[in-house]
Amino acid sequence: MPSLTEWRVPPGFQPRPGDYTFDLDRALSSVVGLHSLVPTDAFTADTLGTERAGNGVVIDNGLVLTIGYLITEAETVWLHLGDGRTMEGHVLGFDSVSGFGLVQALGQLDIDPLPLGASAATEVGDRVVLGGAGGRTRSVASHIAAKQEFAGYWEYLLDEAIFTYPAHPNWGGTGLISNTGELIGIGSLQLERERAGKAEHVNMIVPIDLLKPVLDDLRRFGRVNSPARPWLGMYSTEIDDKVVVIGISSNGPAARAELKSGDVILAVKGEKVTSQSGFYRKLWSLGAAGVDVPLTVHHEGVTFDVVLASTDRTKLLKAPRLH
Repeated sequence: MPSLTEWRVPPGFQPRPGDYTFDLDRALSSVVGLHSLVPTDAFTADTLGTERAGNGVVIDNGLVLTIGYLITEAETVWLHLGDGRTMEGHVLGFDSVSGFGLVQALGQLDIDPLPLGASAATEVGDRVVLGGAGGRTRSVASHIAAKQEFAGYWEYLLDEAIFTYPAHPNWGGTGLISNTGELIGIGSLQLERERAGKAEHVNMIVPIDLLKPVLDDLRRFGRVNSPARPWLGMYSTEIDDKVVVIGISSNGPAARAELKSGDVILAVKGEKVTSQSGFYRKLWSLGAAGVDVPLTVHHEGVTFDVVLASTDRTKLLKAPRLH
């Protein structure tokens, strides 16, 4: 993992203690660096890499909340603390629905946890801080630019994600801290939006309210203790009110059904789909993982029906290594 001293947020974007009513430095001390190593034969190695780095936030005694893609199939996880210490962590699990991941420190962190706030109580325009590992110089003074639905190409959907501006340059696992000093989300992505004729970068944040109903399950079982959603292994996007396949995951149901990039998904079980979010909702409404998924597909002038045998994506992933 690159040294924390190798980069800084530009001074004009750093948060200043006098701008907040809470102890900014104390809140930021709860954010740690995270570095994970993933086996080369892991299912996600080709898409997410075998070495991943980002941030995490201490939310309980040695419990670190991060974004799940940083630790999925990780064989080794290291936590980098603000005082220069490095400590190994154990992956407890992740929630594919929200995208959250949990790591347990295998040692005494001696770091105060950041209290959980209520993301639903936030409003567009609220002043926030995107906390990165290393304190103020690796954090961004930001505000909530939008709260709206977000559909990801990897069969992922949030009814209401939080979007912040300006964006954090090392966004993965950053802690979104409210104007009262509470954790209200975890950084997931950097996206580009058009505003006043100019392109600008924003961060997509997973709201903390999605963690509260599943936290106990993640700690005890490593996943949410409920039936998994059906997964097709299909990457898609929305173009002109059409759901277009842009990639196929190897060994997934879509690959076995010989679907290809460029295919257009017209309907799910005979019900027309015109948006990515509509496609996901119809797919997930069919039942739990393992359910057959009838699709109507258009490919190079030909329309045909195909039935995919969905699966539970987590069955393809390497389980966390026991310590």
